[in-house]
Amino acid sequence: MSSLSRYNPKAGIVDFWHEFRKPNPLRWPMLAASTIPLLVIGYWLTGETHYRDPERPTITYITTFDPGRSDDEIIVSNQANQEVKELRQAAEDELANRKREIYKALGAGIGMDVDRIAAEADARRAAEEAAEQARRDQLYGRSADGSAQAGEEANGSDLAPAMRGDRP
Repeated sequence: MSSLSRYNPKAGIVDFWHEFRKPNPLRWPMLAASTIPLLVIGYWLTGETHYRDPERPTITYITTFDPGRSDDEIIVSNQANQEVKELRQAAEDELANRKREIYKALGAGIGMDVDRIAAEADARRAAEEAAEQARRDQLYGRSADGSAQAGEEANGSDLAPAMRGDRP
């Protein structure tokens, strides 16, 4: 048996035509129902989507500060912001100390060794702060005592102008 005879559509077409010619009241609705999936797939494959180009963004530069500020005005503004930052940090520290005292009182009330626990927590906090400081020192290229590493100038001229506080 030849392989071409297996793929020849003639027998299928003849069989379809033979069945379709029989008087059956559902032949037209069945033909319509069987073509709907093909039509849907054809519509889906031939459909195109056109996207319009997005609008160009409008750029708004930072307008909070006057670009013509003097260095003295910048310094005063920075000092005021630093004072606010220090006040916030002091309030956070005070809140943390109050929480610690409350937990110490609670721990002492239920019979825990609060002095040992506080010493462990203080040692852990000190280790975390030392690790953070070491990370910053490495990031900024400083040695453990805070001085610049060998081969770098002590005045920081190798740093970017923004890090030195210079204005471009």
